[in-house]
Amino acid sequence: MGASPIKGGAKAAKSKGWRTIPITLMFVVLCGFSFFLGGNFCHEQNKLLERAKSFVVLPYEIMDISIATKTSTTSSSSSSSAAAVVVIPECPRTFQDFTPCTNPKRWWKLNRYRLSHMERHCPPIFERKQCRIPAPEGYKSPIKWPKSRNECWYRNVPYDWINTKKSNQHWLEKEGEKFLFPGGGTMFPDGVGAYVDLMVKMIPDMKDGTVRTAIDTGCGVASWGGDLLDRGILTMSLAPRDNHEAQVQFALERGIPAMLGIISTQRLPFPSNSFDMAHCSRCLIPWTEFGGVYLLEIHRILRPGGFWVLSGPPVNYENRWRGWNTTVEAQKSNYNRLKTLLTNMCFKLYSKKDDIAVWQKSSDNNCYDQQLTALDHYPPKCDDSTDADSAWYTPMRTCISIPNPNLKNLALGSIPKWPNRLLATPGRGLHTGGGFKTDTIKWKAIAKYYKTLLPALGTDKIRNVMDMNTVYGGLAAALIDDPIWVMNVVSSYTGDSLGAVFDRGLIGTSHDWCEAFSTYPRTYDLLHLNELFMAESHRCEKRYVMLEMDRILRPNGYVIIREVEPFVDDASKIAKELKWSCHKYKSQSKDEKEKVLVCQKMLSH
Repeated sequence: MGASPIKGGAKAAKSKGWRTIPITLMFVVLCGFSFFLGGNFCHEQNKLLERAKSFVVLPYEIMDISIATKTSTTSSSSSSSAAAVVVIPECPRTFQDFTPCTNPKRWWKLNRYRLSHMERHCPPIFERKQCRIPAPEGYKSPIKWPKSRNECWYRNVPYDWINTKKSNQHWLEKEGEKFLFPGGGTMFPDGVGAYVDLMVKMIPDMKDGTVRTAIDTGCGVASWGGDLLDRGILTMSLAPRDNHEAQVQFALERGIPAMLGIISTQRLPFPSNSFDMAHCSRCLIPWTEFGGVYLLEIHRILRPGGFWVLSGPPVNYENRWRGWNTTVEAQKSNYNRLKTLLTNMCFKLYSKKDDIAVWQKSSDNNCYDQQLTALDHYPPKCDDSTDADSAWYTPMRTCISIPNPNLKNLALGSIPKWPNRLLATPGRGLHTGGGFKTDTIKWKAIAKYYKTLLPALGTDKIRNVMDMNTVYGGLAAALIDDPIWVMNVVSSYTGDSLGAVFDRGLIGTSHDWCEAFSTYPRTYDLLHLNELFMAESHRCEKRYVMLEMDRILRPNGYVIIREVEPFVDDASKIAKELKWSCHKYKSQSKDEKEKVLVCQKMLSH
């Protein structure tokens, strides 16, 4: 007989049940093991999180651990959920005079042709330092203007090289806790005042407002530019970082306009036809070498009808050659080559007295039309593809930049005299829809409002001011009667209005705020930023811009940031990390979105 179907089904069910038990048991064991591992992982994760709380991590970038020596946090006691404020650490003391783009520690890597290693060479982004530059030990709030023109605290610029090596020339003298500036110099042993008095006799236009802006190449401690301030002439003093330690730092500590720079292979960061006068006092620039390229750069930035003043070799070679460690024949040959080069560039000898020679650039284009028609003329005329105003990382060329014949009102004698020049409509660089006069009225109202928010503005507490993103120098014009000077910075990417700034009788420079500025730390009392983040945040990281602001701002100095509210709020967060004390205000304009952030960098010891 066959098997019963009922009995066969029972056997099958029994067999299936026995197979289910091991699978269920395995599932239970695996779940338990997973729970055990998960518990251990969570425990270790919590331990890692607790560890992480002992470290400070910058919220947007990885901190440069090679120089971050100490950190601190500020936490809120009012709420356990409040986020801690991260403070950007302070750099080691060895960074107290750190100039990122003109860093002598990098020079050994660079080409030294024509001293090009002293030009701007900025570090790549992965080498940028994310720490606050410390003040020297014993740093004090700078002496106030105008007393600062003649003295500064030794501890603020603690360098004795000039005092030791140039002591017989009286550039500066150390007395107790101070450096004194008696106004001496290589070419003015009787003092800078007597030197400039002679120059004024040679150039009467220095007395009546015709000459307003000047540049001093190889400025020393800027005594020449300091003396001219009382004569209504605003000078850009220029010197490189070299073995003459801290020339530009001394100048700015004194409250005299200055910036780091050198005539080498790149154009100076100024448009063409900017300065009314250029000056070189024994700056030892080889003017006739390399096809006259250095003198061609002076020609480019000098206004038509402007003056070039040279004192020192080879001027007065007949009487000076022994003191210059050369021969009379060599100096005579050098002087003749200089005269020939200047004549070919349409300069005329204007005046010569003792150690000073003055040449004047042609005030019209007739000379260029006559001389440069010759095929063998040297230096040649620059071709039409060369923009004479291009100046940011633009190589210098051995050709003559001919002034635009359509801009005849740029020449001295045609452009208004100072102070009428300040409010006269500039002859170039106008490109905003509202117009120049509207801009002038707007900034007059804004400056008045700023003084209600920052009472120190207009007093002796603020001397060195930088307008970081100006158009026509409107803020500088509005503050012209205050005891300040303003470095007007025009973005190298957003406009060509710097020529208009110079046409107004103000000074300034081109700059890209994705890079560090050409100055020492602690050189400005007030930094003003108007819509810079709105214009450049797609290119420049705000954190790096504000770290650079902190570097160049003096302790106890001020910052005014004028932006739409989201950018102001971002800036406020970074300002806390920089340990600035800030307050946010409404703008005086009708735009509700626009806000003003006023901050102060606190002096800490």
